[in-house]
Amino acid sequence: MSSDLSALYDVIEGTWPPARAWPDGPWTLRDGAGGGKRASAATATGEVTDADIDTAQAAMRETGQQALFMIRNGDDALDDMLAARGYERIDETNIYTAPVDLLTDKAIPRVTCFTIWEPLAIMLEIWAKGGIGATRLDVMRRAQLKTGIFARWNEQPGGVAFVGIHNDTAMVHAVEVLPHHRKQGLAEWIMRAAAIWAAKQGATQVAVLCVADNKPANALYTKLGFARAGTYHYRILPE
Repeated sequence: MSSDLSALYDVIEGTWPPARAWPDGPWTLRDGAGGGKRASAATATGEVTDADIDTAQAAMRETGQQALFMIRNGDDALDDMLAARGYERIDETNIYTAPVDLLTDKAIPRVTCFTIWEPLAIMLEIWAKGGIGATRLDVMRRAQLKTGIFARWNEQPGGVAFVGIHNDTAMVHAVEVLPHHRKQGLAEWIMRAAAIWAAKQGATQVAVLCVADNKPANALYTKLGFARAGTYHYRILPE
């Protein structure tokens, strides 16, 4: 694994943190407290054996979580071991990055995007419509340096996003645009607003995660000049 990609995995953790993380043999285990797969999945820190997998499974079940592993670049052997145990492969995810100044070259139209924390009630409503509820908001609150983006379009609430910074990288999470405002360029302004805020905090890079199956979002990030830096996926044990 390259040092740059390893640093990006750290950014994911730093900007979307679990309620608790702890080492256990060749693992980092996490209690996401309902905050989704990113905050809950176990990750390998070295070579693992079948016995190590048994240990991780038991620890996750003790916290009331389904057995779930994030498979990062270089985890091919672990991926094969989990597949042999019947773990399903889900959520292939692309990690995109871009220099901050690539997205700060255009002025955002007036009264289009606002950086706000704590979130407004309307922001919570938009996130809720996208399936982002209280436990994921708790994840956001655990991040150290952060903001929310509230976007308006045609003089109406249009969308939201969350941005956290870890080291010199701002990572954008939880982008939601209301259905009747999609395909009008609002997501691009949200990303540019995130970059402008990040630059003011001293960040030099913007990153975003996108499930590979989300073709419109992947196309947007490519159009904006983001480069794919790596991938990850999950292995989950059906229950």
